[in-house]
Amino acid sequence: MAEQSVRWGILATGGIAAAFAADLVDLPDAEIVAVASRSQESAQAFAERFGVTRAYGDWEPLAADPDIDVVYVATPHTAHRAAAGMCLTAGRNVLCEKAFTLNLRQAEELVALAKERDRFLMEAMWMYCNPLVRRLKALVTDGAIGEVRTVQADFGLAGPFPPAHRLRNPALGGGALLDLGVYPVSFAQLLLGEPDEVAARAVLSDEGVDLQTGALLSWESGALASVHCSIVGGTGVTASVTGSRGRIDIPSGFFHPDRFVLHRDGRDPEEFTADPADGPRTTLRHEAEEVMRALRAGEKESPLVPLDGSLAVMRTLDAIRERTGVRYPGEARGEAVATVTG
Repeated sequence: MAEQSVRWGILATGGIAAAFAADLVDLPDAEIVAVASRSQESAQAFAERFGVTRAYGDWEPLAADPDIDVVYVATPHTAHRAAAGMCLTAGRNVLCEKAFTLNLRQAEELVALAKERDRFLMEAMWMYCNPLVRRLKALVTDGAIGEVRTVQADFGLAGPFPPAHRLRNPALGGGALLDLGVYPVSFAQLLLGEPDEVAARAVLSDEGVDLQTGALLSWESGALASVHCSIVGGTGVTASVTGSRGRIDIPSGFFHPDRFVLHRDGRDPEEFTADPADGPRTTLRHEAEEVMRALRAGEKESPLVPLDGSLAVMRTLDAIRERTGVRYPGEARGEAVATVTG
């Protein structure tokens, strides 16, 4: 694999799959060899759009295709366990969209299956692979702002979304938390690790999904994180990290920023901007490049998006759902009970 293109399969044909495929097309060492959908017509249209030679009207033949090195699973969260599990069982490596799964139990099953089959598995948390986010993380780790005291992050869309929209549909894992809130939670845990306590409140729709959710995460160190997500109000999509000797502000688009500002006590503010060579801020190519790097190195998971970290985020999301009363069809009572306290 080190001397040839990495051959991708795309499972599902929605908007995020199209965005990912567009970035893959621009990578000289990546090749999309097949796409699969539940509809042959949809798969064929996607294949024609991106110059893919094989279009499958079912997931199984894509999972079984021996010419595929890795499958990108781009279904709604409710299908991640089934789709990624099918691919891993068939011997394919997998990059699976976030939220990683619907709940912690499903995530643990996927991780166990990947280890059993000796396959690569990674959650598609593209924020963790973003060069500017990695720079921010390195600054915090190196003590640029001292000991982290607070993290604040928000992600809200104005809507309104009609009841038939996927974001309002419990059968598709709808609501703000799994679709948007996963970013603020993941940002906080990138910097502070898994919280020791979780408190949360939410406003639920008539369908039982969260229209907006706020959570307070806390650590034994004394650090706190305030995270918020919404599908009924557009927010600034900002983030701020405050430490004992300064802070870092991301003024917009914190999960794919084009700049952030470092404020150190006693110094002038420093602005860090994205390198134009890294591509537009919306690019997904960084996570694709990380997958291909890991595969060529023979790694079974990425150090940038480790599986333990994805499981920890799922534990927090489960804890928030348990505290706000959001349960999806097919989940048993208590399924989303988290192991953290609070």
